[in-house]
Amino acid sequence: MFLPRSRTSLALGLPMLTLTAVLLAACAPPAGGAGVPDRPARAAAAVTGEPAVPGTSAPRPLPGVGPRMLAEIPEGTRQVLLASGEDRDGNRATVSMYELTDGGWERTAGPWDAHNALRGWTFDHRQGDLRSPIGVYGLNDAGGLLPDPGTRLPYDHGPGFSISGTGSRGEPLEGSFDYVVAIDYNRRPGTTPLDWTRPLGVGKGGGIWVHVDHGGPTQGCVSISQRHMRDLLRALDPELDPVIVMGDAQALAA
Repeated sequence: MFLPRSRTSLALGLPMLTLTAVLLAACAPPAGGAGVPDRPARAAAAVTGEPAVPGTSAPRPLPGVGPRMLAEIPEGTRQVLLASGEDRDGNRATVSMYELTDGGWERTAGPWDAHNALRGWTFDHRQGDLRSPIGVYGLNDAGGLLPDPGTRLPYDHGPGFSISGTGSRGEPLEGSFDYVVAIDYNRRPGTTPLDWTRPLGVGKGGGIWVHVDHGGPTQGCVSISQRHMRDLLRALDPELDPVIVMGDAQALAA
């Protein structure tokens, strides 16, 4: 488990060159299923679409999110980062933040331009498939090469987040991990994003983060501008049990 606030990363004992290679491989599409299997689906009226009070209008839903994906949002979650891709095989997306109020889901930030994986999205992510996982996943741990900008999440600060090389379009990757938020796909929540434990096995991929955009598609992560990463880190509130709802528009609407 990593300690709160600015902790110095130990880089898990990996030499920097090796770690950079691992990070590149890990920032690739995750595997299987939409959902957080160990937390119950919420039955709140604001999610099911039933009126909050009899005789009143229905509360605001999550835009573009259908009943199947809504059912995967854990009970108690009141903060959602919604990442909606243009199409199943596309690598551009839009990201917005929402909080659950008495009137339903209210947008609190965004929309922000984003990238996802080079080959789009999948319900069955495999290591190296260059697709981002579709589903609902917790957002519990953060870190980066730059100091904590003021997040309430545990933040691992250290040189283990250094990266170099180029992306799929020849763009430099340096600075991509200045700020990251770990997406709880095939990882152990409550640990640094640099923890490479893979509960579902290595073949299912992992190392899926929200991180700084480098001007091109990712290997599985979701990326937004550095300014918006700072906004995201400051806005995420562990008391609201935040999750990311992510996928292409058609999958999200089901």
